[in-house]
Amino acid sequence: MLTKNNSIVLSKFKYRDYDLIVKCYTQQRGVVSYILRGVLKSKKGHTKTVYFQALSQLQIEENYKPNQSLHSIKEVKPNYIYKSLHTNIYKSAIVLFLSEILSNVLKEEEKNEDLYNYIETALQYLDSENHFSNFHLLFLLKLTRYLGFQPENLSTDYPYFNLESGVFEASSNGIYSIAGENLTLLKRLLGINFDALNSVKINAKQRQEFLNMLLYYFELHLGSFKKPKSLQVLNDVFH
Repeated sequence: MLTKNNSIVLSKFKYRDYDLIVKCYTQQRGVVSYILRGVLKSKKGHTKTVYFQALSQLQIEENYKPNQSLHSIKEVKPNYIYKSLHTNIYKSAIVLFLSEILSNVLKEEEKNEDLYNYIETALQYLDSENHFSNFHLLFLLKLTRYLGFQPENLSTDYPYFNLESGVFEASSNGIYSIAGENLTLLKRLLGINFDALNSVKINAKQRQEFLNMLLYYFELHLGSFKKPKSLQVLNDVFH
């Protein structure tokens, strides 16, 4: 069945000698994997692979067959053309990092249009923004809402946050309780949208420590979560 599906590229890898498998998060069906047969065999085919850069937003005309793990593509074209996401070294580091995160945490083969729209809109914001060093922090924090473990924000006056339970608390409950700078930044980010990120002023060390805390929060709530290999690249670029 030929259908059109807006898609965001999560990952790609070479399969056999000349094939490419591309994993996408799609508007209509959640996670879908496509196989591009023979695409690496010719210069013309290699040109097509440019479409499938990390987190590219595409419109794919697909030959979707239920109960199959790999689907084929009849035609592909950009759905949104980035101006800076793949050419700015700092944004590229964020893209590499977030694509690895999203490829790790997005598993469902079912429609979630709210989540798709969130990712699509956030990436377009990053593409157009000049001040973005804290973008990935807020992106991940907002992503927790769609994954089912968003920090509750009813008791933000409390002096501790429990990473295991996801709630603010009046007293420390051991190794999962955080306070200090990470707590202050968490409270700040919970109350803003992307367009207010410019008001958040932190240094590289604070950014790195908060990101490590966020990744630990993901580990606690997602059993299969793995710390991204690209984390070191991200830290090096923003050091």
